[in-house]
Amino acid sequence: MNIRKDSYKHQGRRTNLVHHLAASKISDERVLNAFAKIPRHLFLSKDFEERAYDDVALPIDENQTISQPFTVAFQTQALDIKPGEKVLEIGTGSGYQAAILATMGANVYSIERIEKLHLQAKKILMEFSPTVKLFLSDGTLGLANHAPFDKIIVTAAAPKLPDKLLEQLKPGGMAIIPIGDLKQQKMILIKKSVENIITQKELGNFRFVPLIGKDGWQ
Repeated sequence: MNIRKDSYKHQGRRTNLVHHLAASKISDERVLNAFAKIPRHLFLSKDFEERAYDDVALPIDENQTISQPFTVAFQTQALDIKPGEKVLEIGTGSGYQAAILATMGANVYSIERIEKLHLQAKKILMEFSPTVKLFLSDGTLGLANHAPFDKIIVTAAAPKLPDKLLEQLKPGGMAIIPIGDLKQQKMILIKKSVENIITQKELGNFRFVPLIGKDGWQ
């Protein structure tokens, strides 16, 4: 059990963050409710606890980051998560995004390539979101043995659309992925029709750590 606490002070700051997100065009009440429930500070080291509810990305181990809350909310809202949907997350990182998805009722499968982060996320998600299924592998290849997925969310910057992930997306499903160079990416919302036709929509500029793997950055 995590010995760090979720104090009234933390809860108050979390409420302020939710109000900030609502004022920043995050309108899905299910997303906002999930943010109100999950204590982001417990997914960070104590060194960054005071900044946990600022709307900024923050460092975690292995030169990775926990994404800006707005970015997490934006990607989640764009996917229109429904309870019971099977969702593949590429890039577990701290585990925070997976916890948000699980709190919304998604059946989450999450892949991380860095063992230290995988083990840390496994420990904290056992406390907050024990239903999340975690895998240590190359996220760019997805999870063929568990496909297809209703939704796919990629939380690192890809140079292109990973083919294996598109293959594992269910007809009628959606995926969201930042694509571009290592300085800036376009957030791309992908829809696969029931006839397996792929359409793409740009949703603005973002910046992520690189997606490393066979079908990503080498």
